[in-house]
Amino acid sequence: MDAEATAAAERRRAWTEAAWAHIDERRIAELISGMVAIPSPTGEEGPLAGWLADRLVEAGAEGRYQPIDADQGNAVGRLRGDGTGPDLLLYAPIDTLTVGTEEEDVPWIGPELRLDMRTEPVVDGHHVIGLGASNPKGHGACVIAAVEAVRRAGVPLTGDVLVGLGAGGMPTNRRPVDGARYNAGQGNGCSFMLEQGLWADYALITKPGWTAAWEEVGLCWFRIRVNGTYSYVGSRHRMDYRNPIVDAAKVITGLERWFPEYAAKHTDGLVAPQANIGSVEGGWARTASLSPAQCRLDVDLRISPRTSPQEARREFAEAIDAIRAEHPDIDLDWEMTLAIPGTATPQESWIVRAGKAAWEEIEGRPHEPILLNSGATDANILRARGIPTARIGMDRIGADAPMKLDFPAGMNVADAREAHRLTRALVHAVINTCTRTRADVSAAERGPVS
Repeated sequence: MDAEATAAAERRRAWTEAAWAHIDERRIAELISGMVAIPSPTGEEGPLAGWLADRLVEAGAEGRYQPIDADQGNAVGRLRGDGTGPDLLLYAPIDTLTVGTEEEDVPWIGPELRLDMRTEPVVDGHHVIGLGASNPKGHGACVIAAVEAVRRAGVPLTGDVLVGLGAGGMPTNRRPVDGARYNAGQGNGCSFMLEQGLWADYALITKPGWTAAWEEVGLCWFRIRVNGTYSYVGSRHRMDYRNPIVDAAKVITGLERWFPEYAAKHTDGLVAPQANIGSVEGGWARTASLSPAQCRLDVDLRISPRTSPQEARREFAEAIDAIRAEHPDIDLDWEMTLAIPGTATPQESWIVRAGKAAWEEIEGRPHEPILLNSGATDANILRARGIPTARIGMDRIGADAPMKLDFPAGMNVADAREAHRLTRALVHAVINTCTRTRADVSAAERGPVS
């Protein structure tokens, strides 16, 4: 490293340490609590996005609310550089997968709403408990805290730091809300944000996992319709009878046998794509006396970045054909109802290297990727639109958490110490990226980072 490069590295280190000094764990916990207290189920994120736009303004960014419809919107912001460096987007979704009301969540979430499934935040030591406190709201709070720290430290930016806190990031379609659009989730807020001109050279998305990840799975959904005869319990022994619910059980068994084979076949890189039967619908809940003419199953099949939706569709067709061969008397049809390709950013891309560098600076050791991932995020939307994207996030809660780790606790309990660490990593990546010229970053992608 020559003298000029050494001096530049020393300046970036000084700016980073100055910004780190402005990161306050209590401030992050306050942001998380404030976000939890404003319900934001998919399709109804508008009030939270408006509140977050105000927080961005308080942090010193040009924050504003970006409406999508009457109920849904994004919060976006910009911390301006002098125009000579690359622009970096810090992105996090803000919607929760469940709602926080017994009317919509129970009994599918459990027999009752636990403390962490509600939109009333509780602070317990280092932990914030409440719906979405970790995923996604804790990660969004870290984005705001990072921008705030960089601004307060007075870092002389060359590139803009953009903020996107997006609606509709969860893998869901329209909830049963009057007037709601069908395409309320699946990354629609991120997609709308890009369409409306909030664009960058690189993006960092914050989602769970203390690592810098450069690829993730996509997803294909399939609906299977198992057909039978509409019949009555008093007549099943007197006329034709074929209960599609019974046949659907055979289809489910066949699919569950195939899912592990599929996952093993496509496990490579950072991913181990899984599959899941998410819903079964057939008959009238008001009566057990009638068997329906149809039973429907919905399947989520995760796909590797190296598998196209069309290839996945054909593999699914082969699995269905095998079930038909085993049960030739079953009458069924199916269709693919959703397709979001998996994506990857080349490891030599600046943003991947910047994410790894931030992780290594904090950990003091070579970067370690997390393998066998099957979670999808809006990183797929960003990459598919052409923005090189890396993912970095918080680790799950540990043994000292007030609740035992399970899937909902992993979503709904945030450790402010983990949030502090993630915020430090975001600050490092921002300063490492947005204090260089575009030519410097382009050259660094072809050689060692200084």
